[in-house]
Amino acid sequence: MAIGFLVVSLLLTFYYRHLRKRRNLPLPPGPKKLPLIGNLLDVPAEYEWKQYTSWGEEFGSDIIHLDVAGKSIIVLNSVETAHDLLDYRSAIYSSRPISTMVSELIGWKWLFGFIPYNRTWRERRRQFQQHLGRSNTSIHEPRELHFAHILLQQLLNSPENFMEHIRHMTGAITLSIAYGIDLKHSNDPVLVLAEKAQSNMLSAAIPGKYLVDAFPILRHVPEWIPGAGFQKKAKEMKKEMIEYMTVPFEMALERVEQGTVEPSFISLCLDSPKGGWKTSEDELLSIKATAGQIFMAGADTSVAALNTFILAMTCFPEKQKKAQEELDRVLMGRLPDHSDISQLPYVQAIVKEVLRWQPVLPGGFAHYLIEDDEYLGYHIPAESIIIFNSWAMSRNEEDYPDPENFLPERFIKDGRLISDITDPLDFSFGFGRRICPGKHIALTTISITIASILTAFSIVKPIDKDGNIVHPSREYTSSPISHPVLFKCSIKPRSREALALIRSLSPVETM
Repeated sequence: MAIGFLVVSLLLTFYYRHLRKRRNLPLPPGPKKLPLIGNLLDVPAEYEWKQYTSWGEEFGSDIIHLDVAGKSIIVLNSVETAHDLLDYRSAIYSSRPISTMVSELIGWKWLFGFIPYNRTWRERRRQFQQHLGRSNTSIHEPRELHFAHILLQQLLNSPENFMEHIRHMTGAITLSIAYGIDLKHSNDPVLVLAEKAQSNMLSAAIPGKYLVDAFPILRHVPEWIPGAGFQKKAKEMKKEMIEYMTVPFEMALERVEQGTVEPSFISLCLDSPKGGWKTSEDELLSIKATAGQIFMAGADTSVAALNTFILAMTCFPEKQKKAQEELDRVLMGRLPDHSDISQLPYVQAIVKEVLRWQPVLPGGFAHYLIEDDEYLGYHIPAESIIIFNSWAMSRNEEDYPDPENFLPERFIKDGRLISDITDPLDFSFGFGRRICPGKHIALTTISITIASILTAFSIVKPIDKDGNIVHPSREYTSSPISHPVLFKCSIKPRSREALALIRSLSPVETM
């Protein structure tokens, strides 16, 4: 029966593809298509952004076309093409494709990062910007500094667990900003719940993992039919998603009613005296959904960036030394705060180079074209999935000579940040109307954490039991948010003065 559904789907796809109105303009170049399935067999199962980059070089084009079983995929391999289409033509390029597995079967369609460009999306984005916009730093910056100090103490006590400590820090910051919840330890039930839900979502979002995304008609196949195990998996993931959406929100509402909630996105939305707020069901649903977005968008991405920073400092100690010289000169024996970042151009350059050297979202985040378009003499079909390939952008040798090397100096001239080079921030957080609304929070979190760690610690390659230096592999995971594969390093206080700084932090912040 499942095979029958698949055959029918293929025939319908063929009919649609070949009987639709033909265009005079050619499609962008790309690998040769097979009948019916197009490039379905060409799309790699992992590290697809590297293959997209290779195709761009092979066909001499910054824009590539793929046909995956009748669905057009357009890959943009340069910042220029992404700006031209996703920024300057954002009116038609700002929607999102629907993932049958993630949005329909598991139920993540409420997450405004996945919502098509419509009224609901605009309302929730406005709601986020109203309460957590760039001008309002009072909610996020104190929490970033608080948890950065906790991270320093954790690194002092168990430096070998740096990845776990970083994950706790970013999760605690985002959940605290959203719900006013203070997470005391890395196995806090709310954090565990959020991380599990996010892990499920990211796993389900891996391109090509579930056939139902290529052939949505399969969503009607009962789970007891052989080959329909994705239905059972989706049910399990949906249960955990609902728990994540519900549990911290209800905790926050209870504290609002009691008047004990810490300032947060929830409290700002409900802003009223103890027990006196009145909000409609629709408004509560919107607040609930937008709050749920904050952890999903901000936690794992910041983890990936900060782990890349640790890896870079391990592999390029001379860059670490230059940053520490700058920090010592500006801070003169104290820990940094947010007001110091503008006086630390080399640290800012490290942040930029971290985001360029290993893009957090190397395959970008898909857009969806709502009507036919023409670009550079090519026909771009309506309903195409548009992928901006951050990996290719980060490897553009005209912008970034020697791209595999970690060189913060590429952003510095005469001791100042320069503007005549493509800024990685131009492609790290998306394009057009779908650019990440929490970009400023991510940047302040990453910046203050990097500055704090470099002020207090030295990060070097470890020595094994035989006295040999252990070199990290520099391998990364093939996942939508790409992380360094687990590696070892030695993290120690830079000096007795640095040790004293860490120990002087408030005992309240000790985990």
